[in-house]
Amino acid sequence: MTIVLMFVALLAGFMLANQNPINADLKKVVGSPFGAAAISFGVGTVFLGILALVVNHALLPNLSFVGSQPGWIWLGGVMGGIYLTSNVLLFARLGAIQTVILPILGQILMGIIIDTFGWFGGNVLPLTFFRVLGVLVLIAGVIVAVVLPGFLNRDVRQLDADTQASVLQPTLLGWRLWAVIAGALSAMQQAINGHLGALLQAPVQGSFISFLIGFILILLVSLMVDKRLPSWTDLQHAQIWNWFGGILGGLFVLATIIVLPTIGAGMTITMGLLGQIIGSMLVQQFGWWRSMKAPVSLVQILGVVVMIVGVGLIKFL
Repeated sequence: MTIVLMFVALLAGFMLANQNPINADLKKVVGSPFGAAAISFGVGTVFLGILALVVNHALLPNLSFVGSQPGWIWLGGVMGGIYLTSNVLLFARLGAIQTVILPILGQILMGIIIDTFGWFGGNVLPLTFFRVLGVLVLIAGVIVAVVLPGFLNRDVRQLDADTQASVLQPTLLGWRLWAVIAGALSAMQQAINGHLGALLQAPVQGSFISFLIGFILILLVSLMVDKRLPSWTDLQHAQIWNWFGGILGGLFVLATIIVLPTIGAGMTITMGLLGQIIGSMLVQQFGWWRSMKAPVSLVQILGVVVMIVGVGLIKFL
């Protein structure tokens, strides 16, 4: 059963890897990353709402349940919204490489912390030598698969250097720290959502609540930054598949809520990251969703293999 749930988490990461280029293309249509994110969250909320009505016959829990739970149980959607908004802001200040690797580092470290101390209602998993070794190998694999290809690309290095040159060094350090914190918030979001779904005994309903809260936050951010909503004229230029991003995001949240109580936050996050990297490589290889096509390199494949070794050390030794 554990292997099946690990595969579900891997598939969830694969879906998220496809959501990103879909939303990136939608951003070109509506002219704003925040507007695109609000649309994606809105579609995902409607999708999960319909699913919740079909499966649970209710969208929201009763008032007695709401009053009996700690306040932090409702923060998953808020943290998801902060993480998504942060990624948009970080790219313009840190460049591509650090915007990818620093949040991933935050996710992995926070996942291990959550499991080690049993935060957010999770089971305690002792921090053994092989878990530490597995995490180090996993991080090495991420660096090889994600960072090294960009670092070896002179154009990417130059673009990142130009981006960071416009930011003062103390400010740059602050953004780097925030990138790690944003990744940690993403890990906390998954742990909180998993516990909410377990308390409700209704993963679909928990997913809907998280997405609804995230949608409200992103919509407010979009209105404050853009001071407008995407027009109907803009939306008429969207492809049918531009609307799939929110559905894929909703399925990602639902999958993590289902698997996390059983396999733990750290393994859920780890398998999700592995799925994202594999999915991104396939998107890159075949140019799915009107993204730029580029052949997958041997370095990227090696990085994925190293990550799989890290997963084995964490889970099976």
